[in-house]
Amino acid sequence: MSKLVVSALSLCVLVILGATLRGQDAKSQRGKYLVEEVARCQECHTPKSESGEFDKAKWLKGATLASAPITPIKGWHATSPDLTSTSALWTRWGADGMTKFLETAKNPRGGAAGPPMPAYTLQHDDADAIVAYLKSLP
Repeated sequence: MSKLVVSALSLCVLVILGATLRGQDAKSQRGKYLVEEVARCQECHTPKSESGEFDKAKWLKGATLASAPITPIKGWHATSPDLTSTSALWTRWGADGMTKFLETAKNPRGGAAGPPMPAYTLQHDDADAIVAYLKSLP
């Protein structure tokens, strides 16, 4: 095989790989936007420092909720789970379970989201983008 053919093949592989990575990056960036700007998941899933700032080192790692209902609500959770790719939740549910939860408001075993978690029923592309972003978090 000539050097020119090998170089052309190498260039094609790099272009395809770059396009794939840009596509994944675009999906993850959309997920980040949906998580941080639309749903504002960090409000419940990221602890705050004493000064009230989000603890960026514990981004979406779960937190104790700062509020509770005046009248008790059955099933109310006082803490939120870690949503990152290294969490026990991620290990149990995997990407497919997380996507299903965001699309149906049901966990992989069929249970509903407990309060105060909203019962999201997202379009597949949005749920998939959010899962891609969460998967990218350490």
